[in-house]
Amino acid sequence: MANYSICGIDCDLCKFKVEQNCKGCKENEGKIFWGECELYQCNDRKKQEHCGKCLQFPCDRLKEWASKENPERIDNLRKL
Repeated sequence: MANYSICGIDCDLCKFKVEQNCKGCKENEGKIFWGECELYQCNDRKKQEHCGKCLQFPCDRLKEWASKENPERIDNLRKL
């Protein structure tokens, strides 16, 4: 089974797992090597497992992030 982040990135396939020794947002509670993840914080406030559980899925913020990098994240969340 895939190791998905809050926003649907498959952490096991992410280049930053090796390049930055990233353990993923769940293990780091949203504090990733590049800073704090606003999508993680949003889900944490809503007490949700991931963005796919949100009533506003896919929200504009998630769409914006997916358009820049890892566009498969929305499809991954739909599968969950």
